[in-house]
Amino acid sequence: MVKLTLREKETAQEAVRRFRKLVERSGIKKEMRIREFYEKPSATKRRAKLRAQRRARRERTAPR
Repeated sequence: MVKLTLREKETAQEAVRRFRKLVERSGIKKEMRIREFYEKPSATKRRAKLRAQRRARRERTAPR
């Protein structure tokens, strides 16, 4: 849960901007996008497997 306390002499726009950053950093927006539609467990596993393969390929070809 994200909590925001208003600072002294803080405008509404500044508070909203700070709130958006907090939500973005906490991962709430990302999770909402993921949960927006039902995804079959097999599709979730497939996506995770592909992501791991891409990550492994990047690590193998990364310049040192």
